[in-house]
Amino acid sequence: MSTTRKPVVRRCVSCACLKDRTRMLRLVRLASGGLGLGKGFGRSAYVCRSRRCLQDARRRKRIQKSLRIPDHSAIDATLAAELDTVEPHNCRTTKETGQDFPVG
Repeated sequence: MSTTRKPVVRRCVSCACLKDRTRMLRLVRLASGGLGLGKGFGRSAYVCRSRRCLQDARRRKRIQKSLRIPDHSAIDATLAAELDTVEPHNCRTTKETGQDFPVG
């Protein structure tokens, strides 16, 4: 019996790339009505830690749609702050690779 565990993968709301959840940014709609980053219980959306995905998610309002909330100024503020700390885009979509698992 093997002790290695499969990574828990999540899909990016922007590019639909599947990655290990530890390599993605998690935004959570909290029960109190606020927005959490990384931790907390509630509906969540995952985004790649890349400038391209964060900009696309912000522009197309993908996070608001995934979290089922109206325009929320906290989302824009959170994404704007994260854009300064991310790396260039390093994942390709599953359509480009023909694979159903993370590439990057």
